[in-house]
Amino acid sequence: MNAAIREAIYALDTLGADGVKLATNSRGQYLGDEELDPLMAVLNERHAVIIIHPHRPTPYPEKIIATTPLAMYEYPAETTRTVVNMLARNVLVRYPNLKVVVPHCGSFLPLALPRMKSILPAMVKQGYMQPIDWEGNLSHLYFDLAGSPTIEVLRALLTITTPDHILYGSDYLYQPDAVLEANLQKLKQTLASDEGIAGYADMFLWKNAERLFVKNASSYSIPTE
Repeated sequence: MNAAIREAIYALDTLGADGVKLATNSRGQYLGDEELDPLMAVLNERHAVIIIHPHRPTPYPEKIIATTPLAMYEYPAETTRTVVNMLARNVLVRYPNLKVVVPHCGSFLPLALPRMKSILPAMVKQGYMQPIDWEGNLSHLYFDLAGSPTIEVLRALLTITTPDHILYGSDYLYQPDAVLEANLQKLKQTLASDEGIAGYADMFLWKNAERLFVKNASSYSIPTE
């Protein structure tokens, strides 16, 4: 923990980084764990952007992973698992200066969040969970478009966030340059193919990232359908 805090302070204060990348878990400790609150406090003080990337779950089912590589299923599950953990502890409400970029179109969150919302009252009543400030937490989440999303995936993502919180992601360095370029062109074609989403193309491809990462970025309006 102390080493992570020192590294974050050095990156943000000395090197001038805009944010940090955090793995979904480290040795089985997931983001949202209360032992990580001191790190969240340091990042919150610096108004940091956190980019999440999935990591191998701990423990993990060796036979299943031998058949189906991590990237096929476990990475989206990992991302969902750690964001759910953060939401359940109201991390982003308690540390309101943080902005968190969730990879791969939110992974399974468009499916997971409606279920969570539907059963949370029963979980709270039985003492298993605390109330969750859904709006407060979700307002600090951003979602990248790595993974060649289809129109159906984009529509699902828009059920849990707003167009100004969606931004381009490539999965660099995990993909060869030629694949990254082909995926970008495919994404542009996908965005252009849907009348309701095409108007957000520039927002998704660069404007939202500019607002998130570039200080004093010029303001703009969300286009209406």
